[in-house]
Amino acid sequence: MDKHHQQLPLAKCARQRCSEWVFRDVPSDITIEVDGGTFSLHKFPLVSRSGRIRKLVAEHRESDISRMELLSLPGGAESFELAAKFCYGVNFEITAAVVAQLCCISDYLEMTEEYSKDNLGSRAEEYLDSVVCKNLEMCVEVLKQCENLLPLADELKIVTRCIDAIASKACVEQIASSFSRLEYSSSGRLHMSKQTKCEGDWWIEDLSVLRIDLYQRVITAMKCRGVRPESIGASLVTYAQKELIKKSSLWNQSTQPKVDLGSDTSGHERLVVETVVSLLPVENLAVPISFLFGMLRSAVMLDCAVSCRLDLERRIGSQLDIATLDDLLIPSFRHAGDTLFDVDTVHRILVNFSQQEDSDEDMEDGSLFESDSPPSPSQTALFKVSKLVDNYLAEIAPDANLKLNKFIAIAESLPAHARTLHDGLYRAIDVYLKAHQGLIDPDRRKLCKLIDFQKLSQEAGAHAAQNERLPLQSIVQVLYYEQMRLRNALFCSYPDDDPKPMHQSWRINSGALSAAMSPRDNYASLRRENRDLKLELARLRMRLNDLEKEHVCMKRNMERSGSRKFMSSFSKKISKLNIFGHSSSRGSSSPSRQSQRTDSKLTERT
Repeated sequence: MDKHHQQLPLAKCARQRCSEWVFRDVPSDITIEVDGGTFSLHKFPLVSRSGRIRKLVAEHRESDISRMELLSLPGGAESFELAAKFCYGVNFEITAAVVAQLCCISDYLEMTEEYSKDNLGSRAEEYLDSVVCKNLEMCVEVLKQCENLLPLADELKIVTRCIDAIASKACVEQIASSFSRLEYSSSGRLHMSKQTKCEGDWWIEDLSVLRIDLYQRVITAMKCRGVRPESIGASLVTYAQKELIKKSSLWNQSTQPKVDLGSDTSGHERLVVETVVSLLPVENLAVPISFLFGMLRSAVMLDCAVSCRLDLERRIGSQLDIATLDDLLIPSFRHAGDTLFDVDTVHRILVNFSQQEDSDEDMEDGSLFESDSPPSPSQTALFKVSKLVDNYLAEIAPDANLKLNKFIAIAESLPAHARTLHDGLYRAIDVYLKAHQGLIDPDRRKLCKLIDFQKLSQEAGAHAAQNERLPLQSIVQVLYYEQMRLRNALFCSYPDDDPKPMHQSWRINSGALSAAMSPRDNYASLRRENRDLKLELARLRMRLNDLEKEHVCMKRNMERSGSRKFMSSFSKKISKLNIFGHSSSRGSSSPSRQSQRTDSKLTERT
């Protein structure tokens, strides 16, 4: 066996052409048939170390058994040959390639310490624990051998021990590599240096050779041990590419291969896609978004479980702002005669993005609305996605099979404040009208209601004003806003001529800006206006208090002074104010005149 194995007298061995294995110079008295071969051996070496063979021989002692069948032998003829060599004292080296077979065959043949000291079972277990489980590469190799030894290898805990060892080693190596990246900056602070790929992730390629069920268990154990999400994601990308790209053209966007969903290959690919998606880390950016779109194309093509596709759509929607137009162009694989691209899937992705946007706004603190800070990253992401959607609409608009309701659903999937400029949306609608010339007038008007013509640029407005494909009402709106824009430009050039048009210009501009602002920015603007109104009300209250104080002082002075002279002067001051104005009726006299008459009478009496 290994270097510690005791050397025993060796018998020369050879394999005959009839797949019959014998030891020359040793008489054979029993023939053992196993899966894949027939072996002519002597009973005594086998009986001395194998409890199973000893029991079978004891059961047929009277009939002197000469032939024996060992069905469902783990590892087949190759494993039995190794066990027979051990029984005959033929030395061979235990390696990672055969240790799993030796553990299983020793358990099957009951080659334990009960029947012989230093038997095959104890030697294989010792090598597994002391050598294999201390080396990550050897653990992967043993797991690869266990694929053909299940479920016995799992019952003997061989798989579990190797998986735990792989997860522990990967975690320890990542921690060690992280410490090696620590360095002091110029200011004396300890920080971690940046590098594209961690040196502790060399095991990624090694894991890609495993079967999908064992690979799933390894990745799950790594997650529990705390391996970084980026490393988990890199391993998943490598594994998926190796299992899918090398076997089919699922990821080729330019072709649409016909897939037989009932074939074994498609079933394996479907299992790979669903398993890899279930293992994706919850953190964003752990895998490239192009990989997520590739998996989504594969899931649609292979008709994977609905939960798998919805999970991918949700993940893509959470980081849609970094996607490209090529990512969104998902071919419609399974619906012959339908749209060229899978519009329904893209619509669900956009709905996920919009819901994410709404949830982010609901969770934010109200104090953020009071600040005059620049737009938040989510607002920036919304602007990027709006441009992406407009480009996508322009790309799918020439499709003759694209229904109007689907086109409108894509355009309306984003909130109104997402588009600060409607040039891209106008271009997409114009392409759709050009490709669908048989569209009736109500549908054309319904389509053009998506455009806010006030948000068109000067070039787009000039084009829309002469576009015969637009409904008449839309052209009238374009001409109206173009005229208002021209007036605003003129009034801005000559601001001193007429202040009233300037006020109108300010109202139009502010309205356009308000329409382009998000609800968060509108709320902040309203709060600033409320503060200004509160200040103005405070000034009015102060002026009112001053007037009330003057009135009280005047009243006190009137009460203190009984002088008719003072009353006369006070009446004259009141008459000069002429609060109600002169009456046009001849028969009536104003209060000021009545007051003057009263003053003259008082003067005469005095």
